[in-house]
Amino acid sequence: MADIPLADPDVGPAALDRIEALAERGELADGPEVRLFESEFAEYCGTDHAVATTNGTTALHATLTAFDVEPGKTVVTSPFSFVASANAIRLAGGQPVFADVDPETYAIDPDAVRECCEARDDVVGLVPVHLYGCPAPMDELVAIADEHDLFVVEDACQAHGAEIDGDRVGSLGDAACFSFYPTKNMTTGEGGMVTTDSDEIAERVARFVNHGRPTGERTYGHVELGHNFRLTSIAAAIGRRQLDRLPAFNRARREHARYYDDHLTHLPIDRPVEPPGYRHVYHQYTIRAENRDALAETLSDHGIGAGIYYDRPIHRQPAYESVHTAARSFPETERAAASVLSLPVHPSLDETDRRAVVSAVSAHFEDR
Repeated sequence: MADIPLADPDVGPAALDRIEALAERGELADGPEVRLFESEFAEYCGTDHAVATTNGTTALHATLTAFDVEPGKTVVTSPFSFVASANAIRLAGGQPVFADVDPETYAIDPDAVRECCEARDDVVGLVPVHLYGCPAPMDELVAIADEHDLFVVEDACQAHGAEIDGDRVGSLGDAACFSFYPTKNMTTGEGGMVTTDSDEIAERVARFVNHGRPTGERTYGHVELGHNFRLTSIAAAIGRRQLDRLPAFNRARREHARYYDDHLTHLPIDRPVEPPGYRHVYHQYTIRAENRDALAETLSDHGIGAGIYYDRPIHRQPAYESVHTAARSFPETERAAASVLSLPVHPSLDETDRRAVVSAVSAHFEDR
């Protein structure tokens, strides 16, 4: 393990105490603790509803199913993301169509999205990804969606607490999906959440994650097909305490990012961009450098964890060889995949850690 890891989940004693209390009462599976977590998360995001799921992928799957994505229909999304964002479209029955990304924010490019929508008549929705903790350009994307009568599902799995003009992600589209994997800005171990203002979408998602059983139904009345995508009370207990700590976690990430911004300016790298009016929460502090792999090796030699997210875009994954999109060439995505590198930015870093990261990155370029 690296001396300074790329991620360092911090569950904390309050969550452990709550887990013990639930275990003593035998409240382990889905129950009141999950309902409280859902209510508190909806309030945090500024939405009418939140529905908990087992992870971010099942949140996306359930949400896209609720929007009636089906065979013959396509959904525009980014090829530069974790594969789950595109997988969920296929799992729901549709087909992903990729649009290239902005070279500075790595978010899906509205101009590329518009081209896709104007070239096809089978697009039913958009799934923009708030990559690395920076929101996608939602105003422009929602305008395109309104023009073409499309739904917008935010993939907010890396952006808990990020904002545009004071409005939090999770409230900017028709629905949004979050992941609580251990490396995220907040965790439940494994878990996910869907947020929406739509009563219908919330109910459909809630049914889908509970074997097609309507909300409040206590007998075996299943009105449609569904899965067991329910979150456990144990996970919800962790999530509630993590949500309390999320503002502090994000402040620490932003402080670390500012430190890197101030101390890496002299180096031949591209640092993360925070557009005006945006609040980046730095799930990753991702730089861009020539000969990225050599820099990663230098950092490893110095005991510093670094990550490449993502060196193989989705459209070049073996599982996507048979998926035909409007374009197979995504130059900005390819350039990003060949040059991005993420540095440690988790809340547990201290001043000594940050200096060590800066020193190692600087030494790499000075040696060359």
